[in-house]
Amino acid sequence: MGEKRFHIKGIMDDLTIRRKLVVLFVFCVLMPLIVTDTVIIWLINRDEETKKQFEMGNIATSVRNDVINTVEEAVNATKGVYINRKINEFLDKEYETPSDFYSARYEMLNQPFTSINIGSREQIIVMYTDNPTIVGGGTFGRLDSQQGEEWLKAIEAADRDLILIKYFIDDKHVSEKYRKRISVVRRLNYYKNLKYDKYIKIDLDYGAMARHLVGMKYSMPVYLCTGDDILYSNEGYSDVSVDFDRLTDDMKFAYESDFEIYGMNLRVLVKDVDGRVWRSVKNHAPVLLLLLIINVILPIALMIMINRSFVGRLTRLSQAFDSVNEGSDSLKVIDDINGTDEIGSLMRNYNRMTLRLKELIKTVYEDRLEKQEIDIARQQAELLALHSQINPHFLFNVLESIRMHSIIKREDETAGMIEKLALLQRQNVDWSDDHVKIKDELKFIEAYLDLQKYRFGDKLSYQISIKNGCENYYLPRLTLETFVENACVHGAEGKAGATHIYVRVYEQDDSLYMEVEDTGEGMSEAETKLLNEKLKDVTIEDLKTDKHVGMINACLRLKMLTNNRAFVNVESEKGVGTTIFIDIPLDTLKVSV
Repeated sequence: MGEKRFHIKGIMDDLTIRRKLVVLFVFCVLMPLIVTDTVIIWLINRDEETKKQFEMGNIATSVRNDVINTVEEAVNATKGVYINRKINEFLDKEYETPSDFYSARYEMLNQPFTSINIGSREQIIVMYTDNPTIVGGGTFGRLDSQQGEEWLKAIEAADRDLILIKYFIDDKHVSEKYRKRISVVRRLNYYKNLKYDKYIKIDLDYGAMARHLVGMKYSMPVYLCTGDDILYSNEGYSDVSVDFDRLTDDMKFAYESDFEIYGMNLRVLVKDVDGRVWRSVKNHAPVLLLLLIINVILPIALMIMINRSFVGRLTRLSQAFDSVNEGSDSLKVIDDINGTDEIGSLMRNYNRMTLRLKELIKTVYEDRLEKQEIDIARQQAELLALHSQINPHFLFNVLESIRMHSIIKREDETAGMIEKLALLQRQNVDWSDDHVKIKDELKFIEAYLDLQKYRFGDKLSYQISIKNGCENYYLPRLTLETFVENACVHGAEGKAGATHIYVRVYEQDDSLYMEVEDTGEGMSEAETKLLNEKLKDVTIEDLKTDKHVGMINACLRLKMLTNNRAFVNVESEKGVGTTIFIDIPLDTLKVSV
């Protein structure tokens, strides 16, 4: 038995690594994997498909119930008006004068029985009548003002007194917030003896419904549709200012649930998501662990026989490489190399490589240190260049204007202008702190624009506005001024007529917004597009160009301050003017309390 084991070991020592790996792969990997993977895939797919269908059904049911609850709230509200005699008689009564109507309207709205409870969500409720003595506005309106509207045509054409309808109002006079509508409309015909037709319309809070779907954080994308129109989804398609999006052929859904509510046929569509198989694998960890143990038994038996020939020497080679990770200064040379197969050859080549590396490492290391020092010096020089490239050419133009006015008019106002000029000069040369409060930057800009107005006269006017709370944020010095200077240089100087400059600073949605607008010469569409591309991916290398260097400089410093989160965009039209929009996340700015 012992001689047989020795014979097998000798055969293994003489086999090439390729043949050893073939034996190992066939008996220890391929055969077990074919069997176990087939079982695993079948079990996982079956279990995953069952769970997926169950989960998608729960999601669809949840969305369906949310929609029904929201609609039922509005329907219950209409019911209170539907059976309220006093409200119906108020809408049916003919008034001699508008004043009589307003008096009755005021009295009606202050009665407790007219209150309408529709839950916590914001809704728009309007009651309409064809009574010509009603004065439309607010809660009450006249039907003749709604002729041609989708909701009115739908309720008049319906064979029921209560409908749910969706439509879009393509009217620029209507606020974007209320253009996309989902409405409950009810005919007020409970009291048959009344003269005029009456309706109540409740516009559901479309935005709140869309946000609620997103807030539910379903694990799969879900869509609420009517026909092929998408009402809203947790994947977007909920912009209130545009018409309803439609399903496209490339949209694939794994689950569909249809239901009807007050005449509207709705569909809840659910998409499948990737990665669920891996989650299912984790859930079946015990089974997989058992299969892994089965797969390991055969490899262990074979590894025992080839260990000294294969694994043992590879382990020694691996330990030699690991010596570097353990903190040693260099790779270790392997002693007592045995065997003539590929592993033995690899170990000898490793020793030769180690000796060669010891000869080269010192030279390579020293060269790398030298190169890093050069790179650091270059980067420091480029950063210093950011401070030095603030364009001061306007100073010389202003000085020349002051000098000419002083000679011709002999006016004492020169002293005031020089005082403003001194403020600008101090800002230009004082770089002890690269950051300045916005209110101080705006003082500097105001002084600069006063000087430019002195130069251009009535040809230039400006307006600076800043919202409360924005004054104490810190910006890189002269960044906003650079954009204002650009508005003067390419605005007033390049235009024969008058130029207006507007500077605005305000907070909105966790961002600080700054706008610099001028009515100057403007730029072509191609120039604007090229400039925006530069400002989007600006680098220090762009400062080597000779055009828009000031704006590129300011944009680069803002991006460096905000870890590349600042956004600068330019909109311009030739002969009309230019507007620069700057968006900076508030959490990237330092503020003085």
